[in-house]
Order: sequence, then C-alpha cells, then structure tokens
Amino acid sequence: MPTPPVILSIAGYDPSSGAGITADIKTAAALDCYAATCLTAVTVQSTQGVYRVRALEPELISETLAALADDLDIAAIRIGMLGSGEVAAAVAGFLEERAPRNVVLDPVIRSSSGTALLDAAGLDVLRRRMIARSEVITPNVAEAAILAGMEPYGEGSAWESAAPQLPALASHLHDMGARAVVITGGHVNPPNDFLVQWRNGKLTEEIVPGKHIESRSTHGTGCAFATALACRLALGDDLSSAVRTAKDYVRRAILSAYPLGKGVGPLNHFG
Repeated sequence: MPTPPVILSIAGYDPSSGAGITADIKTAAALDCYAATCLTAVTVQSTQGVYRVRALEPELISETLAALADDLDIAAIRIGMLGSGEVAAAVAGFLEERAPRNVVLDPVIRSSSGTALLDAAGLDVLRRRMIARSEVITPNVAEAAILAGMEPYGEGSAWESAAPQLPALASHLHDMGARAVVITGGHVNPPNDFLVQWRNGKLTEEIVPGKHIESRSTHGTGCAFATALACRLALGDDLSSAVRTAKDYVRRAILSAYPLGKGVGPLNHFG
C-alpha cells in the first residue's frame, strides 16, 4: 500500500470536533491523506458557540513544528486558528526558516458566533509575515475585508452586491504578497468562490459557482475547505482543480450531515 501524503494541520482545538484540529484529521483521512498536527490553542466551545479561548505557549509551537518537520515529509500545510500574536509569530518563524510547500493559510479571525479568535498583534503577523509565505490564502468575504483594512461585510450579502468588490479585496491581498487568493463565498448568496492567482506572469480571475444548501450542519466549513484544498494540492492537483474539488467535498459533507447538538452542527466529513 502506498504511503499517503502527510498534511500538517496547525490549528486550534474544538471539543465538539466540528472544526479545528480534530475536524482536519477527519478531512485528511476522508481524502486519503495522513494528518499530523500542531495545536495552537484550546477552546471551550460546543455547537452553540465559543465560550473561552486559551492560546498555547509559543515555545511549544516552535518545538512541535521543528520536531515534525525534522521527522516527516510534509506535503502540504493548513494553517487555521492561531489565537495570539505570539503564536502567530512562532508559526511565521517556522515558515520563514523551513519554507514548506503547499501552505494553505485559512485566516481564522472570528468564530461564527462572534468570538474573537485572533488579536491585533496576530493580524499584523498575518499581514506582514504569513500571507507572502503561503501558496494560497482562503478568507471568507468578511475576513478578506478585515485583512485588507476595509469595512467587513455582513453575513448573507447578495453575490451581486459583493462581487464587484472582490477584485479590490484580492488586489489588496496580492499587494501584501499573496500568490493566490480564494475568497470563499459561504457568507454570500449564492456561495460562489472567487479565485485569483498568478499564471504566466499575470493575475487571472475565476469564479467557482456554488449553490445555497439549507442546513444547520455547517460548523467548520472553512476548516474543511482549507484542509481539503491542502490535501488536493498534496495529491498533485493544480490550484484551480484543487479549489473545485475542495468545494465539492464541503458540499457533499453538508448534504450528508446528520443532526448533532443544539446549535450549528458539524459536517459529515466522511459523507
């Protein structure tokens, strides 16, 4: 049996396993990859929201990443919740020192319930040190606006009103050094994704269409998308194909989800 590609998830811990490290492990397993992990923060949360966040010591992050990189052939990385500026700096230092391939940066800034998951210092590290070290970044529309220093978009915006602003958002992120940007559409309707990447010396734009699914099992869609994207890059897909396959994976995971909890339930990662 061939050895599966190793995907490194650098993310926080969600005890309900809808998002974060444990969800990334499920996503990687579903896509025939092996997940190694580096925990950045622990949370108190359930399907009903995030109640408390505690970032881990940055020295522990640095030591874990060094140990894994020395031992494993890491084919791709998904970076999610960082929790603090100190942790973000530790991860940025790892990227600068090791220059790993296929880094997917998922800028987790706030939870769906509104809890802050990254401080101002962490945002600064994302902008100055991490965006340019990533193969692709995968913010939703609101996260892209925050990173670009623009007014955040409200959830549920119509695609027709959001779409004209997306090239400007992507342009700001490319000015920060981004090689490729996928502005995910989960917060607009319909949920189309907007992919901008450098090809043959010029920026190309691509709209990846989506269709709204009425479901209360959507917790962790951003994590699942970013991890699935990392897996497909590790398996050899080009970026455009990887984005489309990752989006379809999330769609199927929502459609096949079963009800869990009293709030926004998780996907079915093996659906």
